[in-house]
Amino acid sequence: QVQLAESGGGLVQAGGSLRLSCVAVRRTFSTYAMGWFRQAPGKEREFVASISLSGNNPYYADSVKGRFTISRDNTKNTLYLQMYTLKPEDTAVYYCAADLVQLRLRLGKGEYWGQGTQVTVSS
Repeated sequence: QVQLAESGGGLVQAGGSLRLSCVAVRRTFSTYAMGWFRQAPGKEREFVASISLSGNNPYYADSVKGRFTISRDNTKNTLYLQMYTLKPEDTAVYYCAADLVQLRLRLGKGEYWGQGTQVTVSS
């Protein structure tokens, strides 16, 4: 089992930046593809970005492409989401997820999930 814990959320003004982290309590972190998702109030959870086992092949939702960067450090069992030029519509609870298959993450599925971290972007 993989336990995931997100951090780094907070309140930021539009145009600002934040970096989210997701620490995995699992020695085999490097064997899992990882992803970020978000859920805004009253909306369904949506895919944000995913990354392969080695850190190559990042994939982004169109809504964040060019503004967000997903990365991972397998030596620290940590996944990151660097967010730039934040917009009020980026306000949501952000979740990290792990799965053995990156495609499943891109399809909105994941085997393991964190508890989420709140990101609020004020206008």
